[in-house]
Amino acid sequence: MSVANFKPEIWSALLLDALRNALVYAQPQLVNSDYEGEIQNFGQSVHITTIGDPAVSDYDPNIDLNYEEIETAGVDLIIDRKKFFAFKLDDVDKAQARVNPMTKMATNSAYKMRDAADSYVANLYTGVASSNTVGSTGAPVNTFTTPTDAYNKILIPLRTRLNRASAPSEGRYCVITPELEASLLQDDRFVRADASGTTEGLRNGYIGRAAGMDILMSNNAPNPTGDTQVIQAGYPGAITYADQILETEALRLPNTFADAVRGLHVYGAKLVRPTGIAVAFIDPA
Repeated sequence: MSVANFKPEIWSALLLDALRNALVYAQPQLVNSDYEGEIQNFGQSVHITTIGDPAVSDYDPNIDLNYEEIETAGVDLIIDRKKFFAFKLDDVDKAQARVNPMTKMATNSAYKMRDAADSYVANLYTGVASSNTVGSTGAPVNTFTTPTDAYNKILIPLRTRLNRASAPSEGRYCVITPELEASLLQDDRFVRADASGTTEGLRNGYIGRAAGMDILMSNNAPNPTGDTQVIQAGYPGAITYADQILETEALRLPNTFADAVRGLHVYGAKLVRPTGIAVAFIDPA
């Protein structure tokens, strides 16, 4: 804003925040951050070693023991995602404002970067084990004609697939869409967060419990084709996530009368246990 365009108006000291999605998929209750302390820079990778289960055999004191070779495999968690923000505030604009919005802008920018990471983690569902799916993109579950359909046709089958895969029952979750939430609210088996008497509502997106899972709602649920939505259930050990804010700098710009702030966020995530999540493809229409 130039001096020629200066307008003697008073800016409000109250700042209107943008509407925000709840950050759900990348929060600690849904993913693990076991390897976060091992990253420092963008482009690093962490090799995660996995060890197979040993065989268990009958013991015979007259036969020598047979020792197996330890079989190891691994996957790489690559820190290959990077986002930045950079904005400035001209001195003329700052002179008109009753409050300096730089801090609020930095907060909003950091949120937008976290929202991008949340969407990235949400789309890791594509690596799910084929045996852990309900419906498909070409044939989604789309018969929601009674209040019990969401529970019976989505939550129970997802729970069954996790059980069949021997996924731990502790910490199980299911992330649903607003449309599926509307169906669940009509089912008495769904225990709403506001009626449960617990403090779980402090978690981003948490709305209640059903079918032995914490139920969370997110607007970042993937929408792969047409009206098809992806509902994901699982436990925190299935996905690992690591991120770092490498740089956050405030600076005075050299070629204009303005302050600036910039920041750099790097992150990576990996579905390390494809049988640790289960996915349903639905068409709520």
